[in-house]
Amino acid sequence: MPRHCLALDLKDNPDLIAQYEQWHRDIPAEIKKSILDSGVRVMQIFRTGNRLFMIMEVDDNFSFERKARMDADNPRVQEWERLMESFQQFLPWAKPGEKWMTMDKIFDLNADAEN
Repeated sequence: MPRHCLALDLKDNPDLIAQYEQWHRDIPAEIKKSILDSGVRVMQIFRTGNRLFMIMEVDDNFSFERKARMDADNPRVQEWERLMESFQQFLPWAKPGEKWMTMDKIFDLNADAEN
């Protein structure tokens, strides 16, 4: 299953970070369904300080473009995204409108050293 790793920062405010984590303890069913419907099979978010790290494992039907179209057509997802943006700040190198930034894999312990 293809894997994508992404990063995003939260506003550096302990109260906002706590609220963000609380929202993610029990996300609305419509949001979970939209994630699964886009082809995401596994999604995990980790935090250190105000930096978030997301791991997504996706099926062969997933694409970021398709997910963006699906999200744009879903008023509930748009409402969720507006709420989450109140806790988030874009990474300094993000282009306008870019939120979660894909990360480049730079090391793999199990990769063949010859390649």
